[in-house]
Amino acid sequence: MESSRKQRILIVDDDSAVQVSLALLLKQSGFDAVCSDDPKQALAALAQQPVDLVLQDMNFSLQTSGEEGLQLLADIKQARPALPVLLMTAWGSIALAVRGVQAGAANFFTKPWDNTQLIALIRATLETAQPAPSVPQAAASRQALDQQFDFSGIVGEHPRLLKVLATIGQVAATRAPVLILGESGSGKELIADAIHRNSPRAARPIVKINMGAITPSLFESEMFGHVRGAFTDAKTDRKGHVASAHEGTLFLDEIGELNRSDQVKLLRVLQDQTYQPVGASRTERADIRVVSATNRELAELVASGEFREDLFYRLNLITIRLPPLRERRSDIALLARHIIGEVSASYGLGPATIAPQALDWLAAQPWPGNIRQLKQTLERTLLLVGRSELRQADFIAAEQNENGGAPGASRATLRVDGMTLEQVERHMIAHALDQHQGNISRVAKALGLSRTALYRRLERHGLGAAPDGEFPS
Repeated sequence: MESSRKQRILIVDDDSAVQVSLALLLKQSGFDAVCSDDPKQALAALAQQPVDLVLQDMNFSLQTSGEEGLQLLADIKQARPALPVLLMTAWGSIALAVRGVQAGAANFFTKPWDNTQLIALIRATLETAQPAPSVPQAAASRQALDQQFDFSGIVGEHPRLLKVLATIGQVAATRAPVLILGESGSGKELIADAIHRNSPRAARPIVKINMGAITPSLFESEMFGHVRGAFTDAKTDRKGHVASAHEGTLFLDEIGELNRSDQVKLLRVLQDQTYQPVGASRTERADIRVVSATNRELAELVASGEFREDLFYRLNLITIRLPPLRERRSDIALLARHIIGEVSASYGLGPATIAPQALDWLAAQPWPGNIRQLKQTLERTLLLVGRSELRQADFIAAEQNENGGAPGASRATLRVDGMTLEQVERHMIAHALDQHQGNISRVAKALGLSRTALYRRLERHGLGAAPDGEFPS
């Protein structure tokens, strides 16, 4: 039956070795693969059979400048506007691929590719290409979205980001709880700010709490407040975070780090909007809108028993998945220009620019730390170089300086092929511990975690700390 068929992917490349390699990878991953040598064959294949995604090369001969690839993309989008296209390009042609993304391609990847990352990109592209009735058709461009909503501070025009922004526009006006999922450094707090800023609660505060930084013994006092005399150090009444967020928004960052005993206490607030300050005899009521965020998969934590199922369903009425930077590479140049301007201004420096080749280099990097890592790279390079225009060589030199003079050292020590997500996390933490000589504060900062959240991960992965809280060098 058509409804149960495998998803079919069309490969368009004039190199038979590329065709064979990709077709084998796709079939091993559960897809059907169809191959075409040139644009004419590709368009004929699309007319003859259902296709769910296209992997398209940008060059079909040594003489072409890529215009043939751009024309094929235009022809595909004209024939099948909703069909997602992933562009294949060599490292030196990234600017061409970015033009392709601006012309309607879903994304691009470089040759040679990483099999695991490519399959992940394909699956993510297919998932987001499914009909999404929650996304209004009118919000097809960043300009249209900006006319309706305030998305200041969020930089980018990639289709996946635009879907996120359109979803924010739809749900901001409600009081529905929103769960933001995304990797560390991908901008989850900016999304929470945008939800609040575009809501009827914008005139009231958004109260932000890092759940991984609150120790269990202080959870109730921090969240719900306390009355004078509730415990030894309670000299006066203290308002908690929930009361401070009354008629506003409560942003619970790193919600996946909350332990089960405190999950029960939070659940009551979400169920009936009531809470009881520590030591108080009466229950208080708070009108709050809850937005939470995590870089962990809460569904997996529910399955393992680490996170309460009832709390999970209270938090994720609306779920927003924020794409990592590597899945919206066409935005990297926009982000880089925006960030370099902010960094220059913050240090009182003159205007700074980034050379075109350097922008191509930035767009080709993996950015496991996402926008946070991109900002750190730009800031470090600008300060080390002391020049108004940053070039590719400047970034490479700054990277070598960070890695003790060894080019690419950080990537060489983080080979993750074949690892599970848990193994990758343990590997990255162990690498950071080694890089920072066991200094917990530096490791936590490098990984974008609080010290408390890092300690929990250390315990989970069996990477125990020394008695003084630091690791022996």
